Amino acid sequence: MTGQRRSAAWFGATGRAGMIYRSWMRNQGFGAEVFDGRPVIGIATSASELAPCNAHLTRVAEAVKRGVWQAGGFPLEFPTMATGETLMRPTAMLYRNLMAMEVEELIRANPLDGVVLLSGCDKTTPAMLMAAASVDLPAVMVTGGPMLNGKYRGADVGSGTHVWKFEEELKAGRMTQEECFFAEGCMARSNGHCMTMGTASTMACMAEALGMQLPGSATWPAVDARRFEIGQAAGQRIVDMVEEDLRPSHILTREAFENAIRVNAAIGGSTNAIIHLLAIAGRAEVDLTLDDFDTLIREVPTLVNLMPSGKYLMEDFCYAGGLPVVMRQLAEAGLLHTGSVSVTGKPVGENVAGAENFNTDVITTVEEPFQPAGNGTAVLRGNLCPGGAVIKQSAASPHLLKHQGRALVFDTVEDYHAVADDPDLDVDETSILVIRGAGPKGYPGMPEVSNVALPAKLLKAGVTDMIRICDGRMSGTGYGTVVLHVTPESAAGGPLALVRTGDLITLDVAARTLNVEVSDEELAARRASWQAPESPYTSGYTWLYTEHVLQADQGADFDFLRGSRGHSVPRDSH
Repeated sequence: MTGQRRSAAWFGATGRAGMIYRSWMRNQGFGAEVFDGRPVIGIATSASELAPCNAHLTRVAEAVKRGVWQAGGFPLEFPTMATGETLMRPTAMLYRNLMAMEVEELIRANPLDGVVLLSGCDKTTPAMLMAAASVDLPAVMVTGGPMLNGKYRGADVGSGTHVWKFEEELKAGRMTQEECFFAEGCMARSNGHCMTMGTASTMACMAEALGMQLPGSATWPAVDARRFEIGQAAGQRIVDMVEEDLRPSHILTREAFENAIRVNAAIGGSTNAIIHLLAIAGRAEVDLTLDDFDTLIREVPTLVNLMPSGKYLMEDFCYAGGLPVVMRQLAEAGLLHTGSVSVTGKPVGENVAGAENFNTDVITTVEEPFQPAGNGTAVLRGNLCPGGAVIKQSAASPHLLKHQGRALVFDTVEDYHAVADDPDLDVDETSILVIRGAGPKGYPGMPEVSNVALPAKLLKAGVTDMIRICDGRMSGTGYGTVVLHVTPESAAGGPLALVRTGDLITLDVAARTLNVEVSDEELAARRASWQAPESPYTSGYTWLYTEHVLQADQGADFDFLRGSRGHSVPRDSH
C-alpha cells in the first residue's frame, strides 16, 4: 500500500490530538505497540438478542479478532444496529436504509483502514454491503450461518417455510394449536438464520457470489466450528486486503452483479435479492436494472433442491459442497464471469475450480437440473405494473402461470385478515387476491405480507394455491403464485390503486405480462377521482423514509444515498 494509512491521522498524530486518541484507547489495556502503524481493522457486528439470527455474532467477532492479530493488524470491534425481520415492526425493511447509513458513517468517522462486516438476518447483509460500497474501504463480509435443520416428528422442517404450511394446516383443521406450539421449538433449534433458501440464506450466497465473502463461507451452519474458522480466516485476509488496497469498487463490478443474478437463479433464491442487489449496485455506481434480472437468468437452470422450492435445507447444501459447486457448474457452462476479482484477490473462477459435489440430489447438474432453465424469477410488465413486478416461478403453481380471474381487492393486508376466515367470503380458487398499501411508502417499509394465507373456506376445500398480487414483498421462505413488488406502488399512485373488486386481471408469465382488463379511458376516470392517502408521519425517521425512499425497481434505497461518498478522513476537532 502506498502512502500513510488512514488510521495514522488519528494514532500517528503528534501533540495533543495524538495523545488524546492514543491515551483513551489505552484505558482498554492496549499496549503502545498497537499504534506502530499496523492496519487498524474495524469489526462491525450486528449481534443483538433482539435479532435472534445475529445473537451469536459476538463469538464470531472473537474469531475474527484472532485472525487480525495473527496477521499483524489491530482489531477493534464496534456494534451496529440489527434489523431482525423476526421481531421488528412494522418491518425490518423500514430500517435497512437506516442501518446502511449508520454503518457507513461509523466506518468513515473512525480510525479504520479496513472492516470485517458481521451480519446474519436478511436485511443486515445488504445494509452492510451498501455501507461498504459507499465508503469504499477494504471490506470482507462474514455472515453468521444458517441454523441446523429443523426436526419435527422424524422429518425435516424449514424455518419460515413450515410456518406458512403449519398455518394452513391449522386453518384447515388438520393441526391443533398445541401441535403448532410444540413445532415452534423443533423449527428453530440452534443459533443462526433461516436454514431454508430464504432471504438470509440467499443474501449470504449473494455476498459470496459478488466476491465479498470468502469462498464456501455462506453455508456452514452457525454452530459449526468451521463458521469460526471462517471468521479467523477473514480476519487474516482483511489485513492483506488493506496492504493490497483491494476495495469494494474493485470487486463490485457489473460482471460481479451479473454473476450474483445468475447464481440467485441457480440456487432458487429469494425475490428479495432483486431489491437488495439493485440497492447495492446503486451505491457501487453500477448500472443495473430490473430487466437484467429477467434477461440474465433465462438460460440458467435451478440446480439447488432446497425449500421453499425443493425439499432439502442449508445444512444439506453445505455438506453437498455449498455455493462453490454451483458456481463451478455455471462457470463450466459459460454462465459465469470467471475473471471477476473477489476478496481472496483471485478471480472467482480460480476460487471455485476445485469444488466437488458430494450429493447430486441436493445440488443437481446443469445437464439434469432440479428445474429447467427459464424457471427463475420473472419480471412482468403491463398496465398494472408499468414499472415492473416479479414472480418466483419455481415457488408457483404451474397451472396458475397463465390465468385470468376476478379481482378481490383489499386496501390493506389487515383488511384481508379481518375477513379471511369468513365462510361467506365471495371468493373461489379462480379469484385473484389483490393486496395494496404494502409498498415502500404505503406501509411504510414494504413488508413481507404478499403471500397471505388463502381464505379458510378454500383451504378447507383442499385448495392449496391461488394468485395473489401485491406491492409489498414476500419472505424468501414463502411459496405460492404471488406477484410481488408491483411498481409504482398504490400509495404513489400506481395503477394498483385503481383496481376494483370484480375487475378481470390477466397474468401470463411466459409472455411476461400482467394486465387489468379495464380500458384506458376507465382507468383515467378512476385516476381523476383517486386521492393519495394522507401520511400520518410528520417527523422522525419514518417521515424521512417516506419522503425519500425510491420505488422497488430502484432498490428502495434513499434518493440521497445512491453513489459512493468515499473514505476521506473527517476534520479533526482536537
